[in-house]
Amino acid sequence: MHLTEAVSIATSSLWAHKLRSVLTLIGVVIGVTSVIAVVSLINGANQYVATRVFRLGANVFGLSKQPSIITNVDDFLEFQKRKRITYEDFEAVRDLCNSCKDVGAALGGRVETKSGLNSLKDTNLRAWTPQMAELYDVDLVAGRHLTETDLRAAAPVCVIGQDLVENLMPGVDPIGKEIRWNSTPCQVIGVGKKEGSALGTSLDNWIILPLSTYNKENGNQQDSLRVTVRAGAAAHIQTSVDEVRQIMRGRHHLAYATKDDFAVETSDSFLELWKNISGTFFVVTIGIASISLVVGGIVIMNIMLVSVTERTREIGLRKAIGARSGDILRQFLIESSTIAVIGGALGVFLGVLLAKVVSWVSPLPSAVQLWSVLGGLLVALTVGLFFGTYPASKAAKLDPVDALRSE
Repeated sequence: MHLTEAVSIATSSLWAHKLRSVLTLIGVVIGVTSVIAVVSLINGANQYVATRVFRLGANVFGLSKQPSIITNVDDFLEFQKRKRITYEDFEAVRDLCNSCKDVGAALGGRVETKSGLNSLKDTNLRAWTPQMAELYDVDLVAGRHLTETDLRAAAPVCVIGQDLVENLMPGVDPIGKEIRWNSTPCQVIGVGKKEGSALGTSLDNWIILPLSTYNKENGNQQDSLRVTVRAGAAAHIQTSVDEVRQIMRGRHHLAYATKDDFAVETSDSFLELWKNISGTFFVVTIGIASISLVVGGIVIMNIMLVSVTERTREIGLRKAIGARSGDILRQFLIESSTIAVIGGALGVFLGVLLAKVVSWVSPLPSAVQLWSVLGGLLVALTVGLFFGTYPASKAAKLDPVDALRSE
């Protein structure tokens, strides 16, 4: 039997028994749909995280009191006992790190911003030194960035994002106007370029102040700073990391065998942590989806056994006119694989559709890649071959005389 003839018989059998076909395919469809949807959502999240991390550049790293992401309560309690990163620490790194190209310091928080009767809550406050704007590649559409003069004078000036322009001063040129953050006035000297949103959060609801201005308004009681450093080149980032570590260990008077009481994080650190988190989620979800595939495979095996029983006389007749056991085996394997691949194709379509729907109704991004589609079809084909082997083998071993006697 030719391949096209076997495929034709399989599809005709599916069409002739529509309800049975739907019940046969549903396990494979659910399994492949789950796999494709999860892979697409994880790929989208991976691309988003990589884009946000590498926006800083592969040669940029951060120095802080504790890591940005903490997954253990005991670690969190331990980190709270550490010394804070002070402005003097920032100056030491800036002045003593010979391999560091740019060094900036920052504090952050959430504030309410106002202008006249208009207000905007949950604005991302960025208390920065002037170097941070270049390190974070903040583009402006009007005005200027902070300067060292602003920092030294603790000037009441600020750079704002597009959300503040649209909500606080619609239709007005904001440059030179006054806005308030937590009731403290500042003069707008720059406006950032619109960036849109990501994961459901606006990227334009922010205000940048000189770090000294923020500290002055808060009684000069600094929280622990986050210092951002750009090495001279990505290939030499470890040299800069080691140099910064030595400077900080010296300032904190740490003995040789004592571990660091601060955190140094590179872009690789963030990506590795994210890959571990997303990888664990991926394995668990794929494991759950595999149950559906196994159930679907068992159903295919059951239907193929029924098909062998129904077509016993056909098998006997084929053998009587010269068909070999290998021909019968191949025929039923092709039929079971065809059933599984049709289920896989439906699963791929529904998986892509589900991932897109999730992206439309939620902040989760998705990215459908060709390898995941081909992988879904390959998994379905494998399920069809594996679970179709026993029924096909049973059909191939039928005695033609006994088969022809079957009613």
